[in-house]
Amino acid sequence: MGVFLSPEPEVRLVKAFETPFQNALATARTCYSSRGLITDDEITMEKHGPLAKSIYRAGHHTVFTHAHFQFALNNVSRQFIWSFLHSHPFYNTEQVSQRYVEVKPENFAIPPLRGASLSIYTETIKSQMEAYRTLTDRLIPVVESEYGKLFPHRDLREKRYHRVIVKRALEVARYVLPVATLAYLYHTINAITLLRYYRLCQQYDAPLEQRLVVQKMVNEVLKQDPLYETILETPMELQETPEYAFFAAHREATSRQARKTFIEEFDRSLDGRVAKLIDYKIRNEAVLADAVREVLGVSSTSMSDAEAIELVLNPARNRLLGESLNLTTLSKLTRTLHHPAYTFRKKLSHTADSQDQRHRMTPGSRPCLIAHLTDEPDFVTPALIKVDDGIHRLYIETMDRSWEGINQLRRRGVSEEFALYLLPNAVSIRFTESADLLHLHHKHAMRLCYLAQEEIWRASLEEALQIREINPRIGRYLLPPCTQRMLSRTRPYCPEGDRYCGVRVWDLDVSEYQRLI
Repeated sequence: MGVFLSPEPEVRLVKAFETPFQNALATARTCYSSRGLITDDEITMEKHGPLAKSIYRAGHHTVFTHAHFQFALNNVSRQFIWSFLHSHPFYNTEQVSQRYVEVKPENFAIPPLRGASLSIYTETIKSQMEAYRTLTDRLIPVVESEYGKLFPHRDLREKRYHRVIVKRALEVARYVLPVATLAYLYHTINAITLLRYYRLCQQYDAPLEQRLVVQKMVNEVLKQDPLYETILETPMELQETPEYAFFAAHREATSRQARKTFIEEFDRSLDGRVAKLIDYKIRNEAVLADAVREVLGVSSTSMSDAEAIELVLNPARNRLLGESLNLTTLSKLTRTLHHPAYTFRKKLSHTADSQDQRHRMTPGSRPCLIAHLTDEPDFVTPALIKVDDGIHRLYIETMDRSWEGINQLRRRGVSEEFALYLLPNAVSIRFTESADLLHLHHKHAMRLCYLAQEEIWRASLEEALQIREINPRIGRYLLPPCTQRMLSRTRPYCPEGDRYCGVRVWDLDVSEYQRLI
Protein backbone atom coordinates (compact mmCIF):
# COMPACT_ATOMS: atom_id res chain seq x y z
CA MET A 1 0.00 0.00 0.00
CA GLY A 2 2.82 2.43 0.81
CA VAL A 3 2.79 5.22 3.34
CA PHE A 4 3.51 8.92 3.32
CA LEU A 5 7.23 9.55 3.31
CA SER A 6 7.17 12.34 5.79
CA PRO A 7 5.58 12.72 8.13
CA GLU A 8 3.40 9.68 8.71
CA PRO A 9 -0.04 10.36 10.21
CA GLU A 10 -0.25 9.77 13.95
CA VAL A 11 -3.34 8.39 15.69
CA ARG A 12 -3.92 7.96 19.42
CA LEU A 13 -7.08 6.88 21.21
CA VAL A 14 -7.24 9.26 24.17
CA LYS A 15 -10.77 8.72 25.57
CA ALA A 16 -13.13 5.76 25.37
CA PHE A 17 -15.81 3.75 27.22
CA GLU A 18 -14.32 1.11 29.54
CA THR A 19 -16.28 -1.80 28.05
CA PRO A 20 -17.83 -0.37 24.88
CA PHE A 21 -18.73 -3.59 23.07
CA GLN A 22 -20.29 -5.21 26.13
CA ASN A 23 -22.23 -2.00 26.70
CA ALA A 24 -23.70 -2.22 23.19
CA LEU A 25 -24.97 -5.72 23.93
CA ALA A 26 -26.21 -4.68 27.38
CA THR A 27 -28.31 -1.94 25.79
CA ALA A 28 -29.64 -4.46 23.25
CA ARG A 29 -30.59 -6.95 25.97
CA THR A 30 -32.24 -4.20 28.02
CA CYS A 31 -34.82 -3.75 25.27
CA TYR A 32 -36.16 -7.24 26.05
CA SER A 33 -35.51 -7.33 29.79
CA SER A 34 -38.45 -7.73 32.17
CA ARG A 35 -36.24 -7.30 35.24
CA GLY A 36 -34.78 -3.86 34.54
CA LEU A 37 -31.50 -2.61 33.08
CA ILE A 38 -28.87 -5.11 31.95
CA THR A 39 -25.32 -4.11 32.92
CA ASP A 40 -22.05 -4.61 31.05
CA ASP A 41 -20.75 -7.19 33.52
CA GLU A 42 -23.70 -9.47 32.76
CA ILE A 43 -22.59 -9.80 29.13
CA THR A 44 -20.36 -12.70 28.05
CA MET A 45 -19.28 -13.43 24.50
CA GLU A 46 -19.93 -17.13 24.96
CA LYS A 47 -23.58 -16.37 25.61
CA HIS A 48 -24.12 -13.11 23.70
CA GLY A 49 -21.61 -13.29 20.82
CA PRO A 50 -24.22 -14.64 18.37
CA LEU A 51 -26.53 -11.75 19.35
CA ALA A 52 -23.84 -9.24 18.38
CA LYS A 53 -23.47 -10.71 14.91
CA SER A 54 -27.22 -11.07 14.48
CA ILE A 55 -28.15 -7.48 15.31
CA TYR A 56 -25.23 -6.13 13.27
CA ARG A 57 -26.22 -8.13 10.17
CA ALA A 58 -29.85 -7.06 10.59
CA GLY A 59 -28.89 -3.38 10.65
CA HIS A 60 -29.98 -2.73 14.23
CA HIS A 61 -27.03 -0.41 14.78
CA THR A 62 -28.29 2.13 17.31
CA VAL A 63 -26.85 0.00 20.13
CA PHE A 64 -23.38 0.67 18.73
CA THR A 65 -23.79 4.45 18.87
CA HIS A 66 -23.63 4.71 22.68
CA ALA A 67 -19.88 4.17 22.91
CA HIS A 68 -17.74 7.09 21.72
CA PHE A 69 -14.04 7.26 20.95
CA GLN A 70 -11.93 10.40 21.01
CA PHE A 71 -8.85 10.31 18.80
CA ALA A 72 -5.89 12.67 18.79
CA LEU A 73 -4.82 12.98 15.15
CA ASN A 74 -1.60 14.57 13.99
CA ASN A 75 0.04 14.96 10.57
CA VAL A 76 -3.21 14.57 8.61
CA SER A 77 -3.84 16.68 5.52
CA ARG A 78 -6.54 19.30 5.05
CA GLN A 79 -7.56 17.38 1.93
CA PHE A 80 -8.22 14.22 3.96
CA ILE A 81 -10.15 16.17 6.58
CA TRP A 82 -12.33 17.89 3.97
CA SER A 83 -12.86 14.86 1.74
CA PHE A 84 -13.43 12.23 4.43
CA LEU A 85 -13.48 13.17 8.13
CA HIS A 86 -15.89 16.09 7.73
CA SER A 87 -17.98 14.89 4.81
CA HIS A 88 -20.73 13.42 7.03
CA PRO A 89 -22.75 14.59 10.07
CA PHE A 90 -21.76 12.12 12.79
CA TYR A 91 -18.58 13.48 14.35
CA ASN A 92 -17.13 16.28 16.43
CA THR A 93 -13.78 17.92 15.73
CA GLU A 94 -11.67 20.66 17.23
CA GLN A 95 -8.65 21.34 15.05
CA VAL A 96 -5.85 23.84 14.67
CA SER A 97 -7.04 26.89 12.73
CA GLN A 98 -5.24 28.17 9.65
CA ARG A 99 -7.04 31.47 10.23
CA TYR A 100 -5.28 32.10 13.51
CA VAL A 101 -2.17 29.90 13.61
CA GLU A 102 0.72 30.50 11.21
CA VAL A 103 1.63 27.47 9.10
CA LYS A 104 5.20 26.23 9.45
CA PRO A 105 7.31 25.46 6.32
CA GLU A 106 7.55 21.72 7.04
CA ASN A 107 3.85 21.12 7.73
CA PHE A 108 2.89 19.33 4.53
CA ALA A 109 1.97 15.77 3.60
CA ILE A 110 4.26 14.21 1.02
CA PRO A 111 2.82 11.22 -0.89
CA PRO A 112 4.99 8.29 -2.00
CA LEU A 113 6.76 9.96 -4.94
CA ARG A 114 10.30 9.45 -6.17
CA GLY A 115 12.93 11.25 -8.24
CA ALA A 116 11.83 14.13 -10.46
CA SER A 117 8.19 13.79 -9.39
CA LEU A 118 9.13 14.28 -5.77
CA SER A 119 11.27 17.29 -6.71
CA ILE A 120 8.39 18.89 -8.64
CA TYR A 121 6.06 18.29 -5.71
CA THR A 122 8.36 19.75 -3.05
CA GLU A 123 9.41 22.71 -5.22
CA THR A 124 5.77 23.60 -5.85
CA ILE A 125 5.05 23.50 -2.13
CA LYS A 126 8.13 25.62 -1.49
CA SER A 127 6.85 28.30 -3.90
CA GLN A 128 3.40 28.19 -2.28
CA MET A 129 4.95 28.61 1.14
CA GLU A 130 7.10 31.54 -0.02
CA ALA A 131 4.00 33.21 -1.48
CA TYR A 132 2.16 32.62 1.81
CA ARG A 133 4.88 34.46 3.76
CA THR A 134 5.13 37.27 1.20
CA LEU A 135 1.37 37.75 1.01
CA THR A 136 1.12 37.84 4.79
CA ASP A 137 3.73 40.60 4.97
CA ARG A 138 2.16 42.61 2.17
CA LEU A 139 -1.38 42.19 3.47
CA ILE A 140 -0.58 43.45 6.96
CA PRO A 141 -0.55 47.17 5.99
CA VAL A 142 -3.74 46.68 3.93
CA VAL A 143 -5.49 45.07 6.89
CA GLU A 144 -4.06 47.71 9.22
CA SER A 145 -5.58 50.45 7.08
CA GLU A 146 -9.01 48.82 7.09
CA TYR A 147 -8.80 48.02 10.79
CA GLY A 148 -7.90 51.63 11.51
CA LYS A 149 -11.08 52.76 9.78
CA LEU A 150 -13.13 50.51 12.07
CA PHE A 151 -11.28 51.50 15.24
CA PRO A 152 -9.88 55.03 14.66
CA HIS A 153 -9.08 55.58 18.35
CA ARG A 154 -7.01 52.45 18.89
CA ASP A 155 -3.23 52.55 18.91
CA LEU A 156 -2.54 49.81 16.36
CA ARG A 157 1.06 49.56 17.54
CA GLU A 158 -0.19 47.89 20.70
CA LYS A 159 0.63 44.20 20.72
CA ARG A 160 -2.97 43.03 21.22
CA TYR A 161 -4.22 44.97 18.20
CA HIS A 162 -1.24 44.12 16.02
CA ARG A 163 -1.89 40.45 16.76
CA VAL A 164 -5.46 40.78 15.44
CA ILE A 165 -4.20 42.46 12.25
CA VAL A 166 -1.63 39.73 11.61
CA LYS A 167 -4.30 37.05 12.05
CA ARG A 168 -6.53 38.74 9.48
CA ALA A 169 -3.59 38.80 7.04
CA LEU A 170 -2.87 35.11 7.69
CA GLU A 171 -6.54 34.31 7.10
CA VAL A 172 -6.32 35.62 3.53
CA ALA A 173 -2.74 34.52 2.77
CA ARG A 174 -3.64 30.89 3.56
CA TYR A 175 -5.56 30.70 0.25
CA VAL A 176 -2.27 29.96 -1.53
CA LEU A 177 -1.32 27.08 0.78
CA PRO A 178 -1.81 23.57 -0.60
CA VAL A 179 -4.49 21.22 0.67
CA ALA A 180 -1.54 19.00 1.63
CA THR A 181 -1.08 21.31 4.63
CA LEU A 182 -1.06 19.23 7.81
CA ALA A 183 -3.34 19.66 10.80
CA TYR A 184 -3.74 18.26 14.27
CA LEU A 185 -7.10 17.76 15.89
CA TYR A 186 -9.29 15.96 18.38
CA HIS A 187 -11.83 13.85 16.52
CA THR A 188 -14.69 12.13 18.38
CA ILE A 189 -16.99 9.55 16.81
CA ASN A 190 -19.18 6.68 17.93
CA ALA A 191 -18.50 3.04 17.22
CA ILE A 192 -20.85 2.69 14.24
CA THR A 193 -19.23 5.70 12.56
CA LEU A 194 -15.83 4.07 12.96
CA LEU A 195 -17.19 0.89 11.36
CA ARG A 196 -18.49 2.99 8.48
CA TYR A 197 -15.11 4.71 8.18
CA TYR A 198 -13.39 1.35 7.88
CA ARG A 199 -15.80 -0.05 5.32
CA LEU A 200 -15.55 3.03 3.04
CA CYS A 201 -12.04 4.31 3.74
CA GLN A 202 -10.87 3.49 0.22
CA GLN A 203 -12.97 5.94 -1.77
CA TYR A 204 -12.23 9.21 -3.56
CA ASP A 205 -10.40 11.57 -3.05
CA ALA A 206 -7.62 10.39 -0.72
CA PRO A 207 -7.89 6.59 -0.41
CA LEU A 208 -4.25 6.03 0.59
CA GLU A 209 -4.28 8.51 3.46
CA GLN A 210 -7.78 7.49 4.47
CA ARG A 211 -6.88 3.80 4.65
CA LEU A 212 -3.73 4.54 6.63
CA VAL A 213 -5.42 6.79 9.21
CA VAL A 214 -8.58 4.72 9.61
CA GLN A 215 -6.59 1.50 9.98
CA LYS A 216 -4.72 3.13 12.83
CA MET A 217 -8.00 4.25 14.40
CA VAL A 218 -9.37 0.72 14.21
CA ASN A 219 -6.16 -0.72 15.64
CA GLU A 220 -6.37 1.68 18.58
CA VAL A 221 -9.97 0.66 19.31
CA LEU A 222 -9.16 -3.04 19.02
CA LYS A 223 -6.43 -2.55 21.60
CA GLN A 224 -9.04 -0.97 23.86
CA ASP A 225 -11.65 -3.63 23.17
CA PRO A 226 -10.77 -6.60 20.91
CA LEU A 227 -14.42 -7.72 20.93
CA TYR A 228 -15.15 -5.35 18.02
CA GLU A 229 -13.37 -7.89 15.82
CA THR A 230 -16.63 -9.86 16.09
CA ILE A 231 -18.45 -7.54 13.68
CA LEU A 232 -15.61 -5.76 11.85
CA GLU A 233 -16.03 -5.93 8.06
CA THR A 234 -13.12 -5.53 5.65
CA PRO A 235 -12.80 -2.29 3.67
CA MET A 236 -14.36 -2.08 0.24
CA GLU A 237 -11.78 -1.68 -2.50
CA LEU A 238 -11.81 1.58 -4.46
CA GLN A 239 -12.88 -0.42 -7.53
CA GLU A 240 -16.04 -1.52 -5.69
CA THR A 241 -17.33 2.01 -5.04
CA PRO A 242 -20.10 3.39 -7.29
CA GLU A 243 -18.08 6.49 -8.17
CA TYR A 244 -15.20 4.40 -9.49
CA ALA A 245 -17.61 2.19 -11.43
CA PHE A 246 -19.03 5.25 -13.18
CA PHE A 247 -15.64 6.71 -14.04
CA ALA A 248 -14.41 3.37 -15.36
CA ALA A 249 -17.48 2.93 -17.59
CA HIS A 250 -17.70 6.52 -18.85
CA ARG A 251 -14.20 7.71 -19.58
CA GLU A 252 -15.45 10.02 -22.33
CA ALA A 253 -17.69 11.82 -19.81
CA THR A 254 -14.75 12.47 -17.52
CA SER A 255 -12.19 13.65 -20.05
CA ARG A 256 -10.48 16.96 -19.38
CA GLN A 257 -12.65 18.67 -21.98
CA ALA A 258 -15.78 17.18 -20.41
CA ARG A 259 -14.67 18.47 -17.01
CA LYS A 260 -14.16 21.93 -18.45
CA THR A 261 -17.63 21.85 -20.03
CA PHE A 262 -19.19 20.90 -16.70
CA ILE A 263 -17.39 23.74 -14.88
CA GLU A 264 -18.49 26.32 -17.46
CA GLU A 265 -22.10 25.08 -17.28
CA PHE A 266 -22.12 25.15 -13.46
CA ASP A 267 -20.63 28.63 -13.26
CA ARG A 268 -23.12 30.04 -15.76
CA SER A 269 -25.96 28.66 -13.66
CA LEU A 270 -24.86 30.74 -10.66
CA ASP A 271 -25.64 34.01 -12.47
CA GLY A 272 -22.66 35.69 -10.85
CA ARG A 273 -23.51 34.58 -7.33
CA VAL A 274 -21.56 32.58 -4.77
CA ALA A 275 -24.73 30.83 -3.62
CA LYS A 276 -27.87 30.64 -5.76
CA LEU A 277 -31.26 29.56 -4.47
CA ILE A 278 -32.40 26.84 -6.89
CA ASP A 279 -35.27 25.17 -5.02
CA TYR A 280 -37.57 25.60 -2.02
CA LYS A 281 -40.89 24.31 -0.74
CA ILE A 282 -43.61 26.35 -2.39
CA ARG A 283 -45.71 26.65 0.80
CA ASN A 284 -42.87 27.36 3.22
CA GLU A 285 -44.56 30.20 5.09
CA ALA A 286 -48.04 28.67 5.12
CA VAL A 287 -46.77 25.31 6.38
CA LEU A 288 -44.69 27.02 9.08
CA ALA A 289 -47.69 29.01 10.26
CA ASP A 290 -49.87 25.90 10.32
CA ALA A 291 -47.26 24.04 12.37
CA VAL A 292 -47.03 26.86 14.92
CA ARG A 293 -50.81 26.80 15.36
CA GLU A 294 -50.76 23.01 15.71
CA VAL A 295 -48.18 23.15 18.50
CA LEU A 296 -50.29 25.69 20.38
CA GLY A 297 -53.68 24.21 19.55
CA VAL A 298 -55.13 27.40 18.05
CA SER A 299 -57.13 27.95 14.88
CA SER A 300 -56.34 30.16 11.93
CA THR A 301 -59.17 32.47 12.99
CA SER A 302 -57.37 33.02 16.31
CA MET A 303 -53.88 33.44 14.86
CA SER A 304 -52.98 34.65 11.36
CA ASP A 305 -50.01 33.34 9.37
CA ALA A 306 -48.13 36.58 10.01
CA GLU A 307 -48.72 36.35 13.77
CA ALA A 308 -47.64 32.69 13.86
CA ILE A 309 -44.38 33.35 12.01
CA GLU A 310 -43.67 36.39 14.19
CA LEU A 311 -44.19 34.29 17.31
CA VAL A 312 -41.61 31.69 16.34
CA LEU A 313 -39.03 33.78 14.44
CA ASN A 314 -39.05 37.27 15.96
CA PRO A 315 -36.53 37.27 18.84
CA ALA A 316 -38.64 39.93 20.53
CA ARG A 317 -41.42 37.31 20.82
CA ASN A 318 -39.26 34.17 21.04
CA ARG A 319 -36.39 35.07 23.35
CA LEU A 320 -34.80 31.63 22.95
CA LEU A 321 -33.32 33.05 19.75
CA GLY A 322 -31.20 35.50 21.74
CA GLU A 323 -29.53 32.78 23.80
CA SER A 324 -25.87 31.86 23.27
CA LEU A 325 -26.85 28.24 23.87
CA ASN A 326 -28.78 26.95 20.86
CA LEU A 327 -32.05 25.63 22.28
CA THR A 328 -34.08 25.47 19.09
CA THR A 329 -34.00 21.69 18.57
CA LEU A 330 -35.50 21.16 22.05
CA SER A 331 -38.23 23.79 22.01
CA LYS A 332 -41.61 22.55 20.81
CA LEU A 333 -42.32 25.85 19.09
CA THR A 334 -39.00 26.29 17.27
CA ARG A 335 -39.03 22.70 16.02
CA THR A 336 -41.69 23.93 13.60
CA LEU A 337 -38.77 25.49 11.69
CA HIS A 338 -37.89 22.00 10.46
CA HIS A 339 -40.65 22.20 7.83
CA PRO A 340 -39.55 25.04 5.50
CA ALA A 341 -36.55 24.07 3.37
CA TYR A 342 -34.18 25.59 0.81
CA THR A 343 -31.60 24.31 -1.68
CA PHE A 344 -28.63 26.32 -2.94
CA ARG A 345 -26.07 25.76 -5.68
CA LYS A 346 -22.73 27.04 -4.37
CA LYS A 347 -19.16 27.72 -5.33
CA LEU A 348 -16.66 28.24 -2.52
CA SER A 349 -12.95 27.81 -2.08
CA HIS A 350 -11.69 24.60 -0.47
CA THR A 351 -10.80 26.55 2.66
CA ALA A 352 -14.21 28.26 2.94
CA ASP A 353 -16.05 25.04 2.23
CA SER A 354 -14.05 23.36 4.98
CA GLN A 355 -15.83 25.79 7.32
CA ASP A 356 -19.17 25.51 5.55
CA GLN A 357 -19.26 21.73 5.86
CA ARG A 358 -18.80 21.99 9.63
CA HIS A 359 -22.47 22.97 9.67
CA ARG A 360 -23.36 19.32 9.60
CA MET A 361 -27.13 19.86 9.60
CA THR A 362 -27.06 21.90 6.38
CA PRO A 363 -25.58 19.09 4.29
CA GLY A 364 -24.12 19.36 0.82
CA SER A 365 -23.22 16.90 -1.94
CA ARG A 366 -19.48 17.63 -2.15
CA PRO A 367 -17.76 16.52 -5.35
CA CYS A 368 -15.21 13.91 -6.14
CA LEU A 369 -12.64 16.65 -6.54
CA ILE A 370 -10.65 14.38 -8.80
CA ALA A 371 -13.48 14.74 -11.36
CA HIS A 372 -13.30 18.55 -11.34
CA LEU A 373 -9.57 18.85 -11.99
CA THR A 374 -8.62 20.47 -15.31
CA ASP A 375 -5.35 21.79 -16.72
CA GLU A 376 -6.32 25.40 -16.04
CA PRO A 377 -6.18 27.30 -12.75
CA ASP A 378 -9.61 27.24 -11.12
CA PHE A 379 -9.74 29.22 -7.91
CA VAL A 380 -11.53 31.77 -5.73
CA THR A 381 -9.95 35.15 -4.96
CA PRO A 382 -10.68 36.79 -1.58
CA ALA A 383 -11.93 40.38 -1.72
CA LEU A 384 -8.94 41.71 0.23
CA ILE A 385 -6.49 40.35 -2.38
CA LYS A 386 -8.11 42.52 -5.05
CA VAL A 387 -7.55 45.76 -3.14
CA ASP A 388 -3.90 45.99 -4.20
CA ASP A 389 -2.88 45.30 -7.81
CA GLY A 390 0.58 44.05 -6.83
CA ILE A 391 -0.83 41.63 -4.27
CA HIS A 392 -3.41 40.46 -6.81
CA ARG A 393 -0.70 39.78 -9.42
CA LEU A 394 1.36 37.77 -6.93
CA TYR A 395 -1.72 35.77 -6.01
CA ILE A 396 -2.51 34.90 -9.63
CA GLU A 397 1.13 34.02 -10.33
CA THR A 398 1.09 31.65 -7.35
CA MET A 399 -2.05 29.98 -8.68
CA ASP A 400 -0.42 29.57 -12.09
CA ARG A 401 2.66 27.96 -10.52
CA SER A 402 0.50 25.64 -8.44
CA TRP A 403 -1.36 24.32 -11.48
CA GLU A 404 1.85 24.04 -13.46
CA GLY A 405 3.25 21.78 -10.74
CA ILE A 406 0.08 19.70 -10.79
CA ASN A 407 0.14 19.43 -14.59
CA GLN A 408 3.81 18.41 -14.60
CA LEU A 409 3.03 15.57 -12.19
CA ARG A 410 0.08 14.44 -14.29
CA ARG A 411 2.18 14.47 -17.45
CA ARG A 412 4.68 12.26 -15.66
CA GLY A 413 1.94 9.73 -14.91
CA VAL A 414 1.56 10.58 -11.21
CA SER A 415 -1.93 9.63 -10.03
CA GLU A 416 -4.44 12.43 -9.69
CA GLU A 417 -4.92 11.39 -6.06
CA PHE A 418 -1.38 12.55 -5.29
CA ALA A 419 -1.43 15.53 -7.65
CA LEU A 420 -4.52 16.85 -5.84
CA TYR A 421 -2.44 17.53 -2.73
CA LEU A 422 -0.84 20.48 -4.54
CA LEU A 423 -4.17 22.20 -5.12
CA PRO A 424 -4.24 25.50 -3.22
CA ASN A 425 -6.80 26.21 -0.52
CA ALA A 426 -8.30 28.62 -3.07
CA VAL A 427 -9.37 25.83 -5.45
CA SER A 428 -13.06 26.07 -6.37
CA ILE A 429 -15.49 23.60 -4.84
CA ARG A 430 -18.84 23.32 -6.64
CA PHE A 431 -21.76 21.61 -4.94
CA THR A 432 -25.42 21.72 -3.94
CA GLU A 433 -26.49 22.27 -0.35
CA SER A 434 -29.90 21.85 1.29
CA ALA A 435 -31.19 22.90 4.68
CA ASP A 436 -34.33 23.08 6.71
CA LEU A 437 -35.03 26.49 8.20
CA LEU A 438 -34.23 25.38 11.76
CA HIS A 439 -30.61 24.63 10.99
CA LEU A 440 -30.19 27.30 8.31
CA HIS A 441 -31.37 29.88 10.84
CA HIS A 442 -28.66 28.77 13.28
CA LYS A 443 -26.03 28.73 10.54
CA HIS A 444 -26.88 32.27 9.45
CA ALA A 445 -26.86 33.44 13.07
CA MET A 446 -23.24 32.26 13.20
CA ARG A 447 -22.02 33.11 9.69
CA LEU A 448 -23.66 36.49 9.14
CA CYS A 449 -21.49 37.69 12.00
CA TYR A 450 -18.82 40.07 10.67
CA LEU A 451 -16.17 37.92 12.37
CA ALA A 452 -17.07 34.91 10.23
CA GLN A 453 -14.66 34.01 7.45
CA GLU A 454 -15.36 36.57 4.71
CA GLU A 455 -16.20 34.12 1.94
CA ILE A 456 -18.70 32.02 3.92
CA TRP A 457 -20.15 35.29 5.28
CA ARG A 458 -20.72 36.48 1.72
CA ALA A 459 -22.40 33.20 0.74
CA SER A 460 -24.67 33.37 3.80
CA LEU A 461 -25.59 36.97 2.98
CA GLU A 462 -26.59 36.01 -0.57
CA GLU A 463 -28.68 33.13 0.80
CA ALA A 464 -30.47 35.33 3.33
CA LEU A 465 -31.29 38.00 0.75
CA GLN A 466 -32.66 35.47 -1.75
CA ILE A 467 -34.85 33.84 0.89
CA ARG A 468 -36.17 37.28 1.84
CA GLU A 469 -37.27 37.79 -1.76
CA ILE A 470 -39.41 34.64 -1.92
CA ASN A 471 -40.35 34.26 1.77
CA PRO A 472 -40.20 37.79 3.22
CA ARG A 473 -41.83 36.89 6.56
CA ILE A 474 -39.15 34.25 7.12
CA GLY A 475 -36.24 36.03 5.46
CA ARG A 476 -36.47 39.15 7.59
CA TYR A 477 -35.35 37.09 10.60
CA LEU A 478 -32.25 35.50 9.09
CA LEU A 479 -29.89 37.67 11.11
CA PRO A 480 -26.49 37.69 12.82
CA PRO A 481 -26.24 37.03 16.57
CA CYS A 482 -25.93 40.68 17.58
CA THR A 483 -29.19 41.61 15.87
CA GLN A 484 -30.97 38.55 17.29
CA ARG A 485 -29.80 39.58 20.75
CA MET A 486 -30.78 43.21 20.25
CA LEU A 487 -34.31 42.20 19.25
CA SER A 488 -34.56 39.85 22.24
CA ARG A 489 -33.23 42.59 24.56
CA THR A 490 -30.23 40.45 25.51
CA ARG A 491 -27.13 42.43 26.47
CA PRO A 492 -24.45 42.88 25.40
CA TYR A 493 -25.71 42.80 21.82
CA CYS A 494 -22.35 41.53 20.54
CA PRO A 495 -21.48 38.23 22.29
CA GLU A 496 -17.84 38.31 21.14
CA GLY A 497 -16.45 40.58 23.88
CA ASP A 498 -13.06 42.05 22.94
CA ARG A 499 -13.36 40.38 19.52
CA TYR A 500 -16.11 42.89 18.56
CA CYS A 501 -15.93 43.59 14.81
CA GLY A 502 -16.17 47.36 15.19
CA VAL A 503 -19.45 47.76 13.26
CA ARG A 504 -22.88 48.34 14.86
CA VAL A 505 -24.35 45.63 12.65
CA TRP A 506 -27.57 45.53 14.68
CA ASP A 507 -28.39 49.03 13.37
CA LEU A 508 -28.14 47.90 9.73
CA ASP A 509 -30.59 46.20 7.42
CA VAL A 510 -29.18 43.00 5.92
CA SER A 511 -29.27 44.63 2.48
CA GLU A 512 -26.78 47.22 3.79
CA TYR A 513 -24.16 44.71 4.92
CA GLN A 514 -20.69 45.15 3.42
CA ARG A 515 -17.21 44.33 4.66
CA LEU A 516 -13.66 43.82 3.45
CA ILE A 517 -12.03 42.27 6.53
